[in-house]
Amino acid sequence: MKVALVCDWLTNVGGAEKVLLELHRLYPKAPIYTSKYSKKGIDWFDDADVRTGWLQVFPVFLRRFLGPLRQRWFSHLDLAEYDLVISVTGAEAKAVKCKNGLHISYCHVPTQYYWQMYDDYVKNPGFGILNPMVRFFFKLMVGPLRKADFKASQVPDHYVTISEYAKELISKYYKREAVVIHPPVEVEAFRSRESTSRTRVAPARRHGRSALILGRNLRNVLEVPSSTPYYITTSRQVNWKRLDLVVQACKELRRELLVIGEGPEHNNLVKLSNGRGNIKFLPVVEKSELAKYLAGAKGYLFPSLEPFGIAPVEALAAGCPVIAYGKGGALDYVEDGKNGLLFEKQTVNALKEAILKYETMKFDREKVSESVENFSVERFDKEMKSFINGKTE
Repeated sequence: MKVALVCDWLTNVGGAEKVLLELHRLYPKAPIYTSKYSKKGIDWFDDADVRTGWLQVFPVFLRRFLGPLRQRWFSHLDLAEYDLVISVTGAEAKAVKCKNGLHISYCHVPTQYYWQMYDDYVKNPGFGILNPMVRFFFKLMVGPLRKADFKASQVPDHYVTISEYAKELISKYYKREAVVIHPPVEVEAFRSRESTSRTRVAPARRHGRSALILGRNLRNVLEVPSSTPYYITTSRQVNWKRLDLVVQACKELRRELLVIGEGPEHNNLVKLSNGRGNIKFLPVVEKSELAKYLAGAKGYLFPSLEPFGIAPVEALAAGCPVIAYGKGGALDYVEDGKNGLLFEKQTVNALKEAILKYETMKFDREKVSESVENFSVERFDKEMKSFINGKTE
């Protein structure tokens, strides 16, 4: 078969990009079509044939303004030469047409800012002083944008998605059925890691182009003694992931917290910590370092409502129990009382209560690690190949 891969954009590192990377490994000769590609933001696809169009001329920071233009570009993309097109999307890439072949969409979730997260987006669009203007025009445009998004959702021949939660949303908003194939997680890379007597991070340095170094907010050398129990969270730092709840809860409870990651909300989170010595920030670190931090942590804090969440599964693989908001994709892998704890409300008080309850519980870290064996890369490859073969034979 002649295969093409399609994704919304390639500008940073995240869960969608990990799925695309694995599909690229399965189909290394397949070109990747995307609206915007930034090698500085993600260096995983240097060996791939990445193809962009006229949207490439726009700066990365304008990406969130370009939804209608992206939809137009994808819907007019000529992919008639391909037997199979696989779109990896949570936005507009599903609009791509495959006239002479089959289009399978690995859809993480319906476009969030049009549908299930519309109220949150209107409350805080994430544009700072431009929020009032963005809010005003978005409210005016959301009706036509939803109609266009729904129309695009009818284009793929088949849907695959990442969790039972995402499956329900696709059915609710797009009126389409989807098969759940959980995304690939490198569980073996995070298993059997024992924390050392002292975990040490060298002075800030760059681990490839994908790592954003935030040295100005770090001590020259950050040390987390294993004798000091600490909680951890690792995430792209954007407002809807609600990392502010984690920082505020640990600040009020005076619990040690290690925040690993980067993103537009980073400075706000640092300010919220108010210089408390018990809350420390690290930039993106290499996988081997991350595995050690996860293995040495008392627990992983996951306050987000997400369609899945690869980072907490990595934590579980490292034997670190997860305290998670009890909605969304977390329900597919967090078993309350067995490998973690679920809390019901997305508030500081609810998270604080969950932390205090968690500290009265005991977990077998080996069993915690074993609980996510079925989320491996090998399992993803097998299930995707089986699904695709079943639709193309």
